[in-house]
Amino acid sequence: MSTVLVILETAGGKLRSHCLPGITCAAQIAAASGKQLALLVLGADPSSAATAIAAAGYGAAAVHTLAAPTLEPFTAEAWADAIVHAIKLTGATVIGGSASSTLRDALPRAAALLDAPLVSDVVAVKSADTFTRPVSSGRALLDVKVAAPVVFFTARGTEFEPAQGGAAVSVQALAAPQVNNLGVQVKGVQKTESSRPALTEAKVVVSGGRGMREGANFKILEQLTDLLGGALGASRAATDAGMVPADLQVGQTGKIVAPELYIAVAVSGAIQHLAGMKGSKVIVAINKDEEAPIFQVADYGLVAKWEDAIPRLIDLIKAKSAREAS
Repeated sequence: MSTVLVILETAGGKLRSHCLPGITCAAQIAAASGKQLALLVLGADPSSAATAIAAAGYGAAAVHTLAAPTLEPFTAEAWADAIVHAIKLTGATVIGGSASSTLRDALPRAAALLDAPLVSDVVAVKSADTFTRPVSSGRALLDVKVAAPVVFFTARGTEFEPAQGGAAVSVQALAAPQVNNLGVQVKGVQKTESSRPALTEAKVVVSGGRGMREGANFKILEQLTDLLGGALGASRAATDAGMVPADLQVGQTGKIVAPELYIAVAVSGAIQHLAGMKGSKVIVAINKDEEAPIFQVADYGLVAKWEDAIPRLIDLIKAKSAREAS
């Protein structure tokens, strides 16, 4: 039987939660096409992570592993080569996962190696061969019909429910040839250490925009973020200006988020930014410009300077927390 293969990412021996919506999307494709669902874990030694994933099952028929020292640290070249090996060994005809920065980098390369089509940022599965994806910075939706022996996809994680655990399945190690990284070497990795949740996994996100003016002013947003137990984000204008690191960018070319609460501070609301956060459950906008586009998607809007509004909001949250603690 043909297989829908989901590429998973792990950290610390555990499945990264942003992969779960990708499993859901793949399961819908498998159900529509009559194919079986399988999961793939890549890494230098993915066995422990795969065992934990297999215990949950997630509706898959099997969990495959492919081990190679060149798979860590990540390079798109090595992952693409490993994915192609896995496809040949498993007979997978549909391959994909959540639209993370990792798979956005690796899957197009794997698709190119097999001369196969890739449908990116899928938001709905219409049928076995027809998928819906946003176009024109999210202002319209396009149904894409693909007919090919092998098809790749990435799923927009904000549009699919996280997959739930199910019956345990077996772990099957794939014996692949040497994984080729095409001579790419990682000379070093710079990590941003933070006690805050990952931006794509946080229930609360506080984002600052160009109106914050300079990086030092993001300190007050960090205070608000920490009080709410959330993650800090930013618009592209703020990251391009060097106020905060680029990995905090929310938007079409950054992270796609859909937290329970999204607070946009001094963010004008360009269409590219809205494409990355409009799926949030509740959107709060604080901006001194009452004509700012962000107010068109906000559930709650406050026309005010952030210099006045944010300190006051922090004081109110602290007072509420003190009352609840007493």
